[in-house]
Amino acid sequence: MLKALTTVSEMLARNLDVLSQQPLLVCGLLEDNLPAMLADAGPAPRIFTTDYSYYQWQKNQGVTDIEFGTQPKPHAASALLLLMPKAKAEAEYLLAACLPLLAESAQIFIAGDNKGGVKSAPKLLAPYCDQVIKLDSARRASLYQAQLIRTAVPLKQTSWQKGYIIEQQQLQVCTLPGVFSAGHLDSGSRLLLDNLKPLKGRVLDFGCGAGVIGASLLKRHPELMLECIDINALALEATRLTLAENQLDAKVYASDGLSQVTGPFNHIIANPPFHAGLKTFYHTTETLLTTAKDYLAPGGSLTLVANAFLPYPELIEKSFGHCETLAINGKFKIYHATRR
Repeated sequence: MLKALTTVSEMLARNLDVLSQQPLLVCGLLEDNLPAMLADAGPAPRIFTTDYSYYQWQKNQGVTDIEFGTQPKPHAASALLLLMPKAKAEAEYLLAACLPLLAESAQIFIAGDNKGGVKSAPKLLAPYCDQVIKLDSARRASLYQAQLIRTAVPLKQTSWQKGYIIEQQQLQVCTLPGVFSAGHLDSGSRLLLDNLKPLKGRVLDFGCGAGVIGASLLKRHPELMLECIDINALALEATRLTLAENQLDAKVYASDGLSQVTGPFNHIIANPPFHAGLKTFYHTTETLLTTAKDYLAPGGSLTLVANAFLPYPELIEKSFGHCETLAINGKFKIYHATRR
């Protein structure tokens, strides 16, 4: 899993002489064993990730200096390497979270795919640095370097919270940078919520994002025993904020797919991930479709929304023996299956 170096890490391998001069705090779009490569060249890096799947993988590799959460622990760091995440807003957030740990004149590096927003590094660093240089460019990736001139103030997460209201349900949604459906209710979730069959008992919101689906379900059915899972720490925190804002209660926790989940459930509801970073990503959903039945009570159901062109009905039929299409719009389909 994730063993091959990404093109970004291959480019970074050309610059280990610079990167390994000090212990690095590494964060952002971590996808491979870059930390091990850095440790082989110099001081072992400290890793901060918002991705629970990557956290689990690195822990299983024997890495101990790794943190999972919405911000790193307030321990001083010597230098920072940010791997450019997909969303620019998340990059701004990660810099705001990590730079307060650096002393003045500390080195800052930003690396990423040229199509992934890394060219905005000079603008991202402008509030903190006077000069940003492009240190390298290769393999369709770039590395920028700068020196911290203006120390950053400690992160106040409340200043990064945004939100919107779903008028139909009088639901206040709270969001954080990089969380799916951060600015509005996406059309897939809307279609799903408009076509759900009545629910009861224990319900799992798979890939909870900002908590829109789970909070909407609790608004309709306050008696539900709801659990919300995601691999993204910012999504989990956004879900907690959404639930609290609407005076709703659910169990919210990190899980890589269903690996941290204990069944059985009466219903699993999902608007599963389609992209990871810059890549199209099917593995998590395919695993869900092939294993969900094992986490359902007899008569329990799986309902999900997916892009209409994805070949998910075949996987559902193979696992459940049938697949019902509840609704279709121009882009999405709602699939439903019951454990018989």
